[in-house]
Amino acid sequence: MINNNEQGFTLIELVVGLVLMVIILSIAVKLLILQRKTFNVQEQVSEMQQYIRSSMDAISREARMAGYNPTGASFNGINVAQTGTFTFSMDNDGNGTITASESITYAYDSANSQIDRNANDGNGALPFAENIDNLTFLYYDGDGATTATLSDIRKIKITITGRTENIDPISGEYKYATLTSFVTPKNLDY
Repeated sequence: MINNNEQGFTLIELVVGLVLMVIILSIAVKLLILQRKTFNVQEQVSEMQQYIRSSMDAISREARMAGYNPTGASFNGINVAQTGTFTFSMDNDGNGTITASESITYAYDSANSQIDRNANDGNGALPFAENIDNLTFLYYDGDGATTATLSDIRKIKITITGRTENIDPISGEYKYATLTSFVTPKNLDY
């Protein structure tokens, strides 16, 4: 006679085990979804910061050339100096005259949350940077005081505030970042 003492799981033990497994799996899935949302937000923040940096670098590089004049011809390096608009000229081809395409305008377009760049090349104002919450220019004279007089401008403070492309699903708001740079055009010799 064989004595079989093997016993299986009861139905109640199986149900309790399955319920515990479902609870643990649902917690793991929720944590995975939360981690993915957090990763997406951080990816957008990183992308926004890089976008602001590259926009600031390009604007600063061109603004630094305001008034570039290799021939010594007479022209105004800065044409418009407003809080949200900056227009300047530079003699890129060195022929002593400023053509329309050598006058560049950067302006903030609040309706479309973007920076527009107009190189006066017949294409009009084109989007330069998107998802921008604000762009401001402040102008300083040689003594460091703010000025609105074009011929007194020696330094320009550029501030760009950008936002993420999408709303953060966790907080329900956009993430913002601000970058400020001071530019001293070396060619403004009035």
